Amino acid sequence: MCIDVGHVDFLEKAKAEGDYLIVGLHTDPVVNRYKGSNYPIMNLHERVLSYVNEVVIGAPYAVTADLMEHFKVDIVCHGQTFVMSDVNGADPYEEPKKQNKFKQLDSENDVTTQKIVERIIQQDWNMKKETD
Repeated sequence: MCIDVGHVDFLEKAKAEGDYLIVGLHTDPVVNRYKGSNYPIMNLHERVLSYVNEVVIGAPYAVTADLMEHFKVDIVCHGQTFVMSDVNGADPYEEPKKQNKFKQLDSENDVTTQKIVERIIQQDWNMKKETD
């Protein structure tokens, strides 16, 4: 996760779903596996700094029943972005969906990490064209 304005909007909406917000952050290698070699944009320590009550560093990609029980999770939220299947091909949100504790939220903001990366690449491309 790169904390951009889209993420902040999402976290605010997720926080409004309850009293206490816990965010699970995947390790850099896990993000890299699912998003590609240029991700994450910010390293794990940078991503920890956000507007939440608690952070679970190294959270598993798939949300398990044990994890939900351990943290007494009432709801698991995900934004409108595409969800990659787990390494075994399963839906990483299968368990919270089975427990009717999954909610997809719309941050109502179209700024994503992907769009920020595309802007950086486009600006770099434009600058190279100007200097050629």
